[in-house]
Order: sequence, then C-alpha cells, then structure tokens
Amino acid sequence: MNKPAHIDRRAAIRQMSAITAFVASATVQPGFADEPVKRSGLGIVMYDCNLRRKWMKKQDPSVNLFDPLTFVQHCRSLGAGGAQVALGSLSRRDCDNLRQFADEHDLYIETIVKPPRDRDDLFRFDAEMKAARDAGAKAARTVIIPGRRYEYFNSYADFKAAAKLGHAMVERALPVVEKYEVPLAIENHKDERIDDRVALFERINSPMVGACVDTGNSFSLLDDVYGSIEGLAPFACSVHFKDQSLSEYDDGFLLGDIPLGQGSFDLKRIVEIIRAAKPNLQFSLEVITRDALKVPCLTKEYWQSVAEPTGADLARTLQFVRRNSTKAISVTSLPLIDQVKLEDINIASSLNYAQRELGL
Repeated sequence: MNKPAHIDRRAAIRQMSAITAFVASATVQPGFADEPVKRSGLGIVMYDCNLRRKWMKKQDPSVNLFDPLTFVQHCRSLGAGGAQVALGSLSRRDCDNLRQFADEHDLYIETIVKPPRDRDDLFRFDAEMKAARDAGAKAARTVIIPGRRYEYFNSYADFKAAAKLGHAMVERALPVVEKYEVPLAIENHKDERIDDRVALFERINSPMVGACVDTGNSFSLLDDVYGSIEGLAPFACSVHFKDQSLSEYDDGFLLGDIPLGQGSFDLKRIVEIIRAAKPNLQFSLEVITRDALKVPCLTKEYWQSVAEPTGADLARTLQFVRRNSTKAISVTSLPLIDQVKLEDINIASSLNYAQRELGL
C-alpha cells in the first residue's frame, strides 16, 4: 500500500515563505481592520481559528477571540460574510449589540449549542436558544452523538445506544426550537451514516430540525461523497463547507481539512447540490488547521462500531482515495506562531477561492 503523502516541516515553512508578504503584517496581530478586504459571503466557523485563539491567550489570558462580538468582528476583518460561534446565554443587551453589528455590516450569525441531555438541562438549552433568537441567529448547529464513532465506541451496540439517547435529545429540544423559531442544525459528525440521519429528520418532520451539512465528514463512514450531500441537502439549515485531503496509509486513509480548491472534492458540484435544494442557504467555511485524521477502515476495531457499510462501500471509498489523492499538511511539527500563520493562510485562501471560483 502506498505511503501517505504529506508536507513535512521544511515543506510547510517553504509554503508559508512563498506568501510571507501576505501574512507578515496581519497574521499575528489581534486588531480588526477598519476597512476589511474584499469579502466573500462565506462565513467562518469558530473552530477555524483555534490556533489564533490559543496564541492570543498566551499573549494575554484575558483575551478571548471566541467572545461572540469579538469573533464576529474578527470574521468581518478577514472579509468573511458571517460567523458560526457559540453564543451561550448572552444577555439581551449583548444580543442586541451583536445583532446590530451584524446587521450594519451585512453579516449572518449562527450559533453552536449542546442539545438538552435531560429534563434538568432544558433551562440551559432554553436560555441559549432565546439568546440565539435575540441575536438574530439563522441556525443553531449541534451534535447529538459524542466523538468520531470509530474512535469513541467499542461496539455497534454501544453506538446504537448512544444514537438512541441522541434522538431523544432532539425530541426534547423540539418544543424549544419551535418556540424560538431558530432551526436546530444537526451535524453529520462522523457519527450516523446518512440513511439513518435522513430517517431521523423524516420522523421528526419539523422545519425547525434539520441538518448542518458537513461536506466531508460522512466520507469517514464510507458514505458516498456526493450521495451523502444529496441525502442531507433537502433538510439543510446550515453548511460546514470544506475541502479534504485524501491519502492512503497502512490501516486505511488520512482525511484532512485543506484550503478550498486544494483537496480531493468537486466543490462546484457540492455547491450545486445544496443550492438546488436550498438556494438561499448560507455556507460556513470549516478548515481546521491540524494534522490529517486517521480513518482506520482496514482494521478490525473500525468495523466493531461501523457495522453498516458493505464491501462495495469500502471498495468505492478506497478507489476514490486512490484516484483523488492529495497532500495533507503537517501542522503539529511547527512552532505555534507558524501554525497560526498557516491557519490564517488557509482561511484567506479559502475565502478568496470561494468568491473567485464558486460565487460564494
């Protein structure tokens, strides 16, 4: 089996050096531009900026890039069209300030919430959904099953038990999201395969419960790249838009976030699928700057929890990887400051590509 293609530390540094002029004045400064660069309508998911937040915390522990207003201002300074960020239970005054800033600068806001785990948790969930409404959030992205299935669960039975609890949380959340009229957007988070997730949406049968369509995650469960998006698109309330690097390794394949247009997926096709179902839906960039993730689909342990795929699914997936192999980026070998620069480059490159090539 082929060895995984990757960029080592020296190659990553060379890559950054080629565009030093672009990042030298901007990538490590926490200030916000008065006049942002030419922007894309594509928003930014807070996780895209994990490394910058970490770096800023090291400089000043009192600074939190993920404060909602701070993050939305940061997204505007990067030229993005919106932000997906956890709002928590913001006060009405903070919600009003956030909404006013977003409206003044034509930005959309989505929030990130945890579903109510039991009846006692409904008060917390209600407060967060109220804040989402008051801030003008378009959707509330959530995850209903913990972890990546093949890493978190030791058996298919354990996974199914967790899925049952997750479905119960959705039912518990339904009256709250319908009260505040902010759609609950459930991400396909390397947990359920698409047929099962679609069945959940059909059973719930509410316009206030739908999908946060992650355009790369379901590939890790051997779902078809484009078929999975076609299945979720009619239920879409939000999008985690990403490209992915793919390469083989001994136990399966590596799946990594990579700047838009540099990976293995046909992004124009993905946009067309989603736009056909939801013409006005906002897209949020997810490009988490980290080492590629291992999907050990050739191991016994993987199949202990991922029991549904067939041999044909595995063959199709590995064939796609081989035909569309792209280089992953090595991140953890770099000093933190260089990781931050690379993160900034990945975001800027993706926004430019989205506007120039995809009309986003």
